[in-house]
Amino acid sequence: MIRKMGITWQLRLRMAEKSMFQTSDLVPLLAERGVHLSREQVFRLVTQPPQRLSMDTLAALCDILDCSPNDLIDIKVVNAEVRKTGGGDTAAVPHVRRSTIRRPDLT
Repeated sequence: MIRKMGITWQLRLRMAEKSMFQTSDLVPLLAERGVHLSREQVFRLVTQPPQRLSMDTLAALCDILDCSPNDLIDIKVVNAEVRKTGGGDTAAVPHVRRSTIRRPDLT
């Protein structure tokens, strides 16, 4: 069996606790700590769980928000029992729902 892990990224929540509601608020604070990210990069960092995160960035965020890495990242088991089959496929395949987007008639 394979344990699939997932994370909940808590950066926006930690920012709100410090009355920081604009993602751009982090840009100069990160720069003060030697982490130079564009406004767009910071926006993505705040709004999406990062796939990769440098230790310098994580340390700077913890310093800015006066928190620990555990306060920013909540790790949980997503799928506790996924069995491998002989062909290498997993037994638990998520159902994919297809949808069609239709444009309104422009008549």
